[in-house]
Amino acid sequence: MRRRQLLLGAAATMSAAACGVPSGNDRLRYWNLFGGGDGVRMVELIDAFAASRPDLDFQASTLAWGPPYYTKLSMASAGGRAPDVAILHLARLPSFAPGRLLDPFPPELLTEAGITPDRFLPEIWDRCVVDGQVYAIPLDTHPFVMYYNTELCEKLGLATANGDLIPLRGPDELIAAWAEAKKLTGGYGLVLDNFGVSPWRLWWTLYRQLNGDLLNPDATALVIDDAKALQALDFMRRLSVTDAVAPGQMLLSGAVALFGSSKAAFLFNGEWEVTTFQTQKTPFSMVPFPEVFPGTAGPGGIARTQADCHTFVLPHQRGRTVAGTRPAIDYVRFMLEHSVDWAAGGHVPAWLPATRSPDYLALDPQSRYRDAAAVAQLDPKAWFSGSASNMENLAGAAFGAVQAGTATPEAGLAQFKADLQRLIDTPAPV
Repeated sequence: MRRRQLLLGAAATMSAAACGVPSGNDRLRYWNLFGGGDGVRMVELIDAFAASRPDLDFQASTLAWGPPYYTKLSMASAGGRAPDVAILHLARLPSFAPGRLLDPFPPELLTEAGITPDRFLPEIWDRCVVDGQVYAIPLDTHPFVMYYNTELCEKLGLATANGDLIPLRGPDELIAAWAEAKKLTGGYGLVLDNFGVSPWRLWWTLYRQLNGDLLNPDATALVIDDAKALQALDFMRRLSVTDAVAPGQMLLSGAVALFGSSKAAFLFNGEWEVTTFQTQKTPFSMVPFPEVFPGTAGPGGIARTQADCHTFVLPHQRGRTVAGTRPAIDYVRFMLEHSVDWAAGGHVPAWLPATRSPDYLALDPQSRYRDAAAVAQLDPKAWFSGSASNMENLAGAAFGAVQAGTATPEAGLAQFKADLQRLIDTPAPV
């Protein structure tokens, strides 16, 4: 189903919602946290599903992203008054205490719907399984990637005439390229921000390229390799302080604006800004995050990169039955079948049949970084980690100060380790 067909479903939404049937088997309540471009695309898909299932009393609600969403979802799940199906970042799965705040997917319904492990990357599917039961169904992977301005890079000799970026590997080669780009733009060679969770995304990408670990398997102790952690932080400091090819203090909105106006040749960010730059008609393309530390690339020569996944979960409901779960499974299957429409916004489909389809492969630049999903580095398993978590925010503060030049790598690492130890020592709330 293409975009034009999706829009045809919009007119059916109100009528579908108005003809609700009180039976639990014929109703579906769905919560999500998608705003901006994601939100627009999700609404199109919601409308299409509603049009295809006028027999369902279907209601979808979009809540504020981040802590407000997860607070409300956890409270609703704890009280047994949760929606029938909801979106959850996969790295947040441990914090939702599968079996208490989440119900497992009935295996017979998954098999019946063809939602089986062989249709997902094993590294992603395995994170969805807890104690032998499936608690999450992946919708996508959203990796940290590198955007580049095709016109500027062609002038610099860094891209071919058809816009393909030449391979750039190693800290010195990359920084040299960004230094030349800075001369050309008169602004910056590379833009990124040092507020919020972006410093975490960058540091975790670099640290995992060095094969560094953060926590022991049960998240009760730190196992940070200080030498590798500092190597990653030293590179971050080089970008904005030592070599000054990137800003030391900049919000993400500023970085996006500079790249979008061609005042920077490269951008580190999640892949969700695709539609922003397409709408602005910025001459750009995208590639997986570069191999900063040579010799650390994974399968296919693709370097590890920080990522998370949007998944579907079944928030806990008192008296949930297999039959009552069927509408939720139908909705999940519908969304997986329409993964290419979702992927137009930048996310890499988790549904492998979609990633192999001609329609997805024709998406440019979205299909150029699809292999990053196979080397995605999710946050370590802990109740305090994952997207919009305390751990990511604390890391952002500590490592952002290193990027800004107000803290040394050693000081930034010491602060993060102290903050992380306090989280470890805090009992899980559920």
